Amino acid sequence: MSLLPALITVCGLLLCLSLCSPNAQYCTPRKTVPYSNDLKLFKEGGVFNYSTMLIQEDLGMMLLGAREAIYALDMSDISVKKSAVYWRVTEEKQRECTYKGKQAEVECRNYIRILHRINDTTMYVCGTNAFSPTCDFMSFERGQLRLQGMQEEGKGKCPFDPFQRYSSLMVGNDLYSATSINFLGSEPVVLRSSNLALRTEFKSSWLSEPNFVYMDFVEESVDSPDGDDDKVYLFFSENAMEYDFYSKVAVSRVARVCKGDMGGQRTLQRKWTSFVKARLDCALPEPSLPPIVQDVFLLKHKDWRESLFYTVFTPQSGLSQVSAVCAYKVSDIRHIFTEGKFKTPVAVETSHVKWVMYTGEVPVPRPGGCINSLDLPDKTLQFIRDRPLMDDAVRPITGEPLLVKRGALLSRIVVDRVQALDGQTYDIMFIGTENGYIQKAVNYGGEMFIIEEIQVFENHDAINILRLSSSSGQLYAGSEFSAVQMPLSNCSRYESCVDCILARDPYCAWDFSTGHCSSLSKPSSISTTVIQSLKEGDVSKCPKPGNYVALTPGNNVRLSCELHSNLAQVHWQFNHQPLHSNGKYYIYSGGLLILDTSESDTGLYICDSMEFINGRTYNRTMAVYNLQREYGKMSSLEVAVTLLSLLCLSLIEYVPIQNRDSETKLLGPVPGTPCISNNNHCTVDFKQNGVHRITSLANISSLNGLGYINDESEI
Repeated sequence: MSLLPALITVCGLLLCLSLCSPNAQYCTPRKTVPYSNDLKLFKEGGVFNYSTMLIQEDLGMMLLGAREAIYALDMSDISVKKSAVYWRVTEEKQRECTYKGKQAEVECRNYIRILHRINDTTMYVCGTNAFSPTCDFMSFERGQLRLQGMQEEGKGKCPFDPFQRYSSLMVGNDLYSATSINFLGSEPVVLRSSNLALRTEFKSSWLSEPNFVYMDFVEESVDSPDGDDDKVYLFFSENAMEYDFYSKVAVSRVARVCKGDMGGQRTLQRKWTSFVKARLDCALPEPSLPPIVQDVFLLKHKDWRESLFYTVFTPQSGLSQVSAVCAYKVSDIRHIFTEGKFKTPVAVETSHVKWVMYTGEVPVPRPGGCINSLDLPDKTLQFIRDRPLMDDAVRPITGEPLLVKRGALLSRIVVDRVQALDGQTYDIMFIGTENGYIQKAVNYGGEMFIIEEIQVFENHDAINILRLSSSSGQLYAGSEFSAVQMPLSNCSRYESCVDCILARDPYCAWDFSTGHCSSLSKPSSISTTVIQSLKEGDVSKCPKPGNYVALTPGNNVRLSCELHSNLAQVHWQFNHQPLHSNGKYYIYSGGLLILDTSESDTGLYICDSMEFINGRTYNRTMAVYNLQREYGKMSSLEVAVTLLSLLCLSLIEYVPIQNRDSETKLLGPVPGTPCISNNNHCTVDFKQNGVHRITSLANISSLNGLGYINDESEI
């Protein structure tokens, strides 16, 4: 009789887990997809840090940079290696590195940090090279990668430290880079490597212990009435100069330089004359220090003014586990830089400076503007040299975060723009997390909706890089130990019309002609046999379920009912009357248990899934049972085991359990966005018996010990 004490122990552990969960309710992704071996995976023994990617769509190739290796992989299946080049440090370089106090087998290796395309067959590649950054040209011809042996100094282009944040960008033949220019990492620089090299001024008012994150190019000269120049935008965090605290406080910034900047003639010689920066505002719902920008993606629009920077923020304090996504319009950032007020330093005490809004006269031409001439007035150059910071912060397009998440922190983001059947375009965000998940989210008129979360790394490795190929419909993710590829959509996950429509996935629609949820590759060519309802989730056009399963009633009967959405709640009917848990009926997320049945229990049992979408409740029939004949009895011990198991469930239901490493709370621009919490994920995994299947404890553990005992001899 050792089974009952074991059950009590298990229930106690489950209750302890539930007590450790937060009391607040958070929305969850509609579907959680566990790790699958079907994903395309690449890794090579002894090689780590798969964190640099370059997609060559015209060649059908993805270049992957790792520690001392560069791979040419097939874009359609990255597990297929076309070619590889190995760039290892020499023993002499490794020795020099260790003499300077670095770890030989970790830091004193060559981490590939820069991969940029020069032309159809040539790439530019840089590595840390044992704290001695070096660059080279690499060719891909006749299916083979080859380093050309034209090594050059990488200082200022590539970081010394393989674990230091950095960013780089190739514009034409000019390399823009943001990194540290010295071994200690104490001299940050934003550098343009070209025939006319420019860099930032080495002053804390320009860069104060920054962490560089992202760089991109915006062609603002296109259709510009005043002949404006193209811009390079840089995102980073640094120590705040404007906050009066006793200790250092970091803030997030966006900075800008002009492509045609030529530097100053006397003041700011070979330095940027157009460098300006502003604070990024992305307020979290909980009081905290300013969140720190971790990753950015530029979703380009044919009108550059409408282009959006999607950004991921995390807290700078380890006490909080809340991260967010904010979006900024390029035109709003531009307005701050071209029309906004500047900040200026003011001495308030001995050796103490406070930064306040500048109220004096601003020189003409305006400091920080794109005046592509060496003949700029010293007054303008001196002004921007001393006052590169704007007074106003850049606010997100919605005034608040698009998405706020509690739990495992967000790490990386990419965004795809898709045209749906309704003719509208939707921005679909793919957001990586620190525990190896991709969250797929979209905004429907102010309602942020997470379609699904997909585990892409088996051991929950942090996602260090994300890259997207819209043309091939593929997403690529890299971690410390491997790289993985997944499709942007997998419509086959939605097996029924109702599930396909309620998924509200812009990539997917229900096709009546095939009876499957199908991918939309070209919406304009789709026939009338295909339906989609993204904003409303309207399932009225779906065929009604009509499959009845006849079961035989007995003394004790269990009926399974598996829900296909984390957002759904289960409702049972008996002969079209609502059924609730009591001494005879026990309802849990895996189904219905009927004890001590009699002739009065024969009839129709219907299990409905109730899901709340965009202000409406949608009902879906998941299972229909018609109980008519005798069914085998449970033993008294089976009944005892079952009741004890259900007691565990009732305890857990009062204290929500955290069923994954992460929980999410979604915010949109419209106040009062509905948010449903599903607290019915804690179920018992009973022993399988015939066709009756009871689902396991959702995403936490499988309680295989809580099983039906078919015969007392099993004790």
